[in-house]
Amino acid sequence: MSQTTGGLAELIAQQIPRLRRYARALTGDRERADDLVQDSLERAWSRIHLWRGGDMRPWLFTIMHNLFANHARRHSREPAWVPLIDEDTPMDRPAEHETALDLRDLQTALKQLPEEQRAVLLLVCLEQLSYEETAHILGIPIGTVMSRLSRGREQLRSFLQGNQERRLRRVK
Repeated sequence: MSQTTGGLAELIAQQIPRLRRYARALTGDRERADDLVQDSLERAWSRIHLWRGGDMRPWLFTIMHNLFANHARRHSREPAWVPLIDEDTPMDRPAEHETALDLRDLQTALKQLPEEQRAVLLLVCLEQLSYEETAHILGIPIGTVMSRLSRGREQLRSFLQGNQERRLRRVK
């Protein structure tokens, strides 16, 4: 393995925890998140010649976002798979009861957001990427990032305060 290849492998390996966290937030499922990370890393490594240098994180997140979007488009007509028992915990160590409930509520509220708003919220708030980096990753203007972030935060706040509209309707 050459020095250059070893250095690139190290740069990619440094981003794996962030990729896993973002994938987990996008998919809501540990196994699907791991598959998404693996697919993203394979794609990045096979196309490493396209990387222009600089910070590798936005490039890897762009690859992951595009793979996720492509997968979502392909499977949009299939019924959603819902596990009967959620065995995943939101944290590696046991949390206090109230904290665990708050995290569960946050995760549920995030899943209710439109995918466009959720992606922006996760990149800016969770991954702490700049608006410019987020716009580049998602392929949208900075103004759209700011708009989606604002609407997503407001809708998330509303969900968490219990003010969301009921999505169930009465069927006679």
